[in-house]
Amino acid sequence: MAVGNKGDATRSATAAVSTDIGRDIRAIRQSRGMTLTEMSASLGRSIGFLSQVERGISSLSTEELRQVAQLFGVPVTWFLVLSDVSEAERGLITRSGLRRMSGSTGDGLVEELLSPDLGGSYEMIRSVFAPGARLEKPVRRMTEETAYVVSGKLDIRIGERFFMVQAGDCFRFKEEKFSWENNYDEPAVALWVISPPIY
Repeated sequence: MAVGNKGDATRSATAAVSTDIGRDIRAIRQSRGMTLTEMSASLGRSIGFLSQVERGISSLSTEELRQVAQLFGVPVTWFLVLSDVSEAERGLITRSGLRRMSGSTGDGLVEELLSPDLGGSYEMIRSVFAPGARLEKPVRRMTEETAYVVSGKLDIRIGERFFMVQAGDCFRFKEEKFSWENNYDEPAVALWVISPPIY
């Protein structure tokens, strides 16, 4: 009897992870402005199957998950880290060792998702900008973003306006072109709140 209960618990935990992965795939797909039809064409899988994945009814193989991660430009560990989160904490708590990361020090920007998942109306991100790094081309996202500079300095451009921000400063913009440069000798660290979620 105990073995059966353990098996049921394992199946339940696996189903919960599949549901969380599916929800995050849907959130990141929508944040990229991609339809299920476009995702289907990119991955070579049916719209119906991908819809079931997003609803947690079906699950992806490890290789298919790698393809999804590649499509969205995130590491596959972004999705796999969910299997290490306890069911009681899933969607509520983000432990420091289980943050989802993107970027690299070689790229000049490392970001960690602080939010427990992508299911809310906003997300929180910790960004570390390496000395000398810059965003070469301004980006414009259909989001509202607020950032708090924890340490270091950063040169930012919001629309046509230029600012230098440093530890303790905050800034906000909405649906405007934005770019950044770290022209200083130390990393700059910022906490961002972005609505709707983009990662």
